[in-house]
Formats: sequence, structure tokens, C-alpha cells
Amino acid sequence: MKRAFLFLSLMITLSFVQSCTETKAGEIEQITVEQMTEALEDTSIQLIDVRTGQEYLTGHLKNSHNICVTDDDFEEKAASLDRDKPVYVYCKKGGRSARAAEILKEMGFKKIYDLEGGIVLWEESGQDTEKEQS
Repeated sequence: MKRAFLFLSLMITLSFVQSCTETKAGEIEQITVEQMTEALEDTSIQLIDVRTGQEYLTGHLKNSHNICVTDDDFEEKAASLDRDKPVYVYCKKGGRSARAAEILKEMGFKKIYDLEGGIVLWEESGQDTEKEQS
């Protein structure tokens, strides 16, 4: 009986540890301009521009939201996003979005897509951006 209890306890513990690991482990994938273009066909995606507010005003991807990764409240603002839905991030060239993707992964987001080359490569590829109206 003691063996059965120990075995059952061990199995429950292992199951708990595995489920916690699966929940926390997010996946980050670098995507191309072409893949981002396809993703943007769904206007309900979580699309985050992680540059500064000033950079965002100069031009951004349509339907994106600005949450600057270098701001102290990045995690607080990102917490309002749905962790179970994929989130797409981009910055100017890819450095800050990689940092943001890691933070989102640590926060428990399941699937994170990072635009390779950032908005610079996006524009060089002839893709459109929007500017805020003053």
C-alpha cells in the first residue's frame, strides 16, 4: 500500500511539473515579410510595434498597437494581451523585438512571432505602412 501511495504521489508530482513547464514554455518564431503579410490578412491578430511612440508615429504596420519594450511599463501593458493567442512583434531592425519576444515568453505567452528585419526590411520589400494623423 505504501508503494502504491508513493508511486501515485510521484506520478502526480511529475504530471504537475510537466504541465507547469508546458504552460510556461512559449515558442518564438522568426517570420519573413511574406509570412507577416499573410498573417495580416487576419485583422484580429495581436500585432505589437515595440518601438518608441515617436518611431511609431513615423510609420507602422496597419492595425498594430504600440507597446514600447524599453518603457518601464512594458510588461504591465503586455499583460492585457491574450497569452493563449499568437502575438506578432516587430521593431526597427529586429533587436528590440527579439528582446520583447523573450519577455513575452517569460510572461507565459504560448506563441510569439518576430518579424525578421523589422519595419526596415518591411519597407524595403515595398510593403505599406500607416502614419498617425495629427
